[in-house]
Amino acid sequence: MEKPPFEVTKELQGWVLFWAKLELVSRAADALSALRTEVVRNARAKLNAESLAAHPPIAALRKLFRAAGCDPTRYRISSEALLRRVLKGEELPELHPLVDLNNCLSVELAVPCCVMREGTFTPPLLLRAGHSGESYESLRGPFNLEGKPLLADASGPLDTPITGNEKVKITPESEIAWLVVYLPEGVISAETARDALGHLLAAAPVARSSQVSAS
Repeated sequence: MEKPPFEVTKELQGWVLFWAKLELVSRAADALSALRTEVVRNARAKLNAESLAAHPPIAALRKLFRAAGCDPTRYRISSEALLRRVLKGEELPELHPLVDLNNCLSVELAVPCCVMREGTFTPPLLLRAGHSGESYESLRGPFNLEGKPLLADASGPLDTPITGNEKVKITPESEIAWLVVYLPEGVISAETARDALGHLLAAAPVARSSQVSAS
């Protein structure tokens, strides 16, 4: 698979980042609703909350969190937190087509995914652990990033696979975004992520995917 069209380096080992540029082409609510329902149904058929920590992608991600200096039982991996809500009976919410697609992919693969609004970051990018004193305004309030795995540009942290950043979030008007999928190396391949994204887009063709790559 090709490299992304911008430089991405990694201080943290064991991660593969899958990238795709998404361009909104439709806001087909019915198709997205059916997709969310299908993805949730599939997750409930394959997984249960009691054994979720042993699910290979989750178990591998927990090891990667610990290697970065983060306790994954205190700071839940975003995909694990989302799956636990789904397995307890919650449905995936209707938000924005690109966010809904992101959430469906996260549930499907059991890995963290993020859609960053185009124009909100400046390459090169770096995957590293958070430094002492680092924080950002997350989607759920101020969040301490010390010891957390995160993606940063020259201006600072952009995202962590725990909770998203207000700076890069999708707005109602957003039509183009970069999807990044945090994969545990050797457990889920970038090709698997590409195929899963293609399946979701075939079922609910709300976006066009381009510049698919891995780093």
